[in-house]
Amino acid sequence: MSQPDFKLADAKIAIIGLGLMGGSLAMALRGKCASLFGIDPHPATLARASAHRTVDVADSDPATLLPRADLLILSAPVPAILDWLERLPALISHPCIVMDMGSTKTAIVESMSRLPERFDPIGGHPLCGREKLSLANADAGLYVDAPFLLTPLERTSLRALSAARQIVEAVGAHPRLVEASAHDRLLASTSHLPFLLSSALTLATPPESAPFIGPGFKSASRLAGTPSSMMLGVLQTNRENVLNALHEIQSQLSEIEKTLSSSDFSKLESILNQAHSSHHSLTEN
Repeated sequence: MSQPDFKLADAKIAIIGLGLMGGSLAMALRGKCASLFGIDPHPATLARASAHRTVDVADSDPATLLPRADLLILSAPVPAILDWLERLPALISHPCIVMDMGSTKTAIVESMSRLPERFDPIGGHPLCGREKLSLANADAGLYVDAPFLLTPLERTSLRALSAARQIVEAVGAHPRLVEASAHDRLLASTSHLPFLLSSALTLATPPESAPFIGPGFKSASRLAGTPSSMMLGVLQTNRENVLNALHEIQSQLSEIEKTLSSSDFSKLESILNQAHSSHHSLTEN
């Protein structure tokens, strides 16, 4: 881990998980590193990756490819990433940079901190994606102009940080450093709560409303289309922060309900004007 320099063009990169995010990352890294390996448990995904040359080599057996990689990227649901971090010491015996793309960071960074010294870990989370997963929906341009949050550990070397920055910039994203606990607290409001609100809205809408659905509902309910397999682990590993965000939204909804119940439309207008102003401040930066 003592080498100060990292050159992406010379790197042998392995990506575990060739779904939407991992597949898109592989597409965007093609031709920008020395070798690109893909590991995925699904035969259909491996066949597609090979047929479309998404990676140089695709395999379901990590023992076949991980010994050849000097940088590993974990692109999987959060519980799977945590499982892989437990397995890595038995699969990799050489110095290796390890980066992840999980949607929560505290639990992952804590697990990374327990890796043997030969591993140089750094957490990551790109703020982009789609509801439709799988390699079939992957897109080399998915990361372009997206914020890509990086959560270094105390043990993360300058070399690993440089490697992460080079990867992020190579795929067109913008790196931004953030501490893991701050990441989880903020993302509870900006990502995890919106998923739950979208799900609640969908469940509260009667089936007979289907012919009357317009762009407003489609926009507000879009995240409910995300498979639960992707989000359950996120909610489990960020439970307290998500609960705090839920309490805050319930408070806001309660205030709106009071104004309607009491026909206090002047107060309601004030609330809506404040929301309009806040929306502009939050989204125009």
